[in-house]
Amino acid sequence: MGFLDASHSWLRGSRGGMKTLFDETRIGPMLLRNRLVRSATWEAMADEAGRLTPRLLEVYRQLAEGGVGLIITSATTITKDTIRLHGMLCIPDDSCIPAYRELTQMVHNTGCPIIMQLDDGRTGEMLTPATPTLEEMRSITREFGDAASRAKQAGFDGVQIHAAHGFFLSQFLNAKKNARTDQYGGEVAGRERFLLEICDEIRARTGSDFPILVKINCSDFEEDDGVWDACQSACINLAEKGISAIEISGGLDGSPFPPDSIPYDESVFRDFAAEIADRVSVPVILVGLNRTPSVMSTLLNTTGIEYFSLSRPLLRQPDLPNFWRASPAEPAKCISCDSCINQPDGNVCPFRKEMVGQARCFYR
Repeated sequence: MGFLDASHSWLRGSRGGMKTLFDETRIGPMLLRNRLVRSATWEAMADEAGRLTPRLLEVYRQLAEGGVGLIITSATTITKDTIRLHGMLCIPDDSCIPAYRELTQMVHNTGCPIIMQLDDGRTGEMLTPATPTLEEMRSITREFGDAASRAKQAGFDGVQIHAAHGFFLSQFLNAKKNARTDQYGGEVAGRERFLLEICDEIRARTGSDFPILVKINCSDFEEDDGVWDACQSACINLAEKGISAIEISGGLDGSPFPPDSIPYDESVFRDFAAEIADRVSVPVILVGLNRTPSVMSTLLNTTGIEYFSLSRPLLRQPDLPNFWRASPAEPAKCISCDSCINQPDGNVCPFRKEMVGQARCFYR
């Protein structure tokens, strides 16, 4: 694919008049007060069992009161044995539903919807696409359905399937990492099958009106990884299945960001997201160095991208949406310096005057 230039059909003018970052919109039944989304960000503040803590509830309170249009929780594992990161959330059984209900009620009281990101958590040496048997694959699919059902009972407005950044589901899309020779490997149709079946299971367990989103890599930025082809096909098929929105990301956890082949300093996956938006009829969310309202506004009015998600900027300024509403010419204060990485106890930008705790950033 080519990068952004005037030859793209979606650069020939705005679609249906001027849109703004602060339009009130809907994703399925969810009413969003603006187009700014808190992208899933590892807070490292859950307890050892993956349960919510007072510090973590405070993080979400600040985000909700800060004016973001939609909150997506940090990656939440579906079983206790798949917690791979310190302080990672988990939703393994019904006993955790009351605590999560407290979270959703608190966020809803501010007028903000909240979605739980579901992640299998199996990655690297723990599990690769080649590891599970067919029966284990079916079990994992059921576990996603179980977790989504619990999230719905806890009052979440929807769930997001995490299929990005080289983690377990993401690896299935990569032709080099997915060495399976059965129906879950090989050509694109095989590599995307597991993700599509998980979506079907969640839909069967949660009903037709419960929003399901996906976060997916446009590319792992490895030579001949085949991810872009799989991403396009999966997004088209997911849209046909009634997915509510698609968040486009890219790259692998721990790899250089942005990738060397990307020619942008901000909103770096814009071309991939715009091409997906041209091919599907569901909202597309762009993540990856969204820093300046004017850049996002231009993309909003010259492409089919509808929403913009943020991670590190909301670590430094959880009230950034409210700030931008009053000061739209100002960029985010986050300079992507990664000083929030490898702090000892939690996830907050160390440059904030009022800190929830020490910091560790996960992505973007």
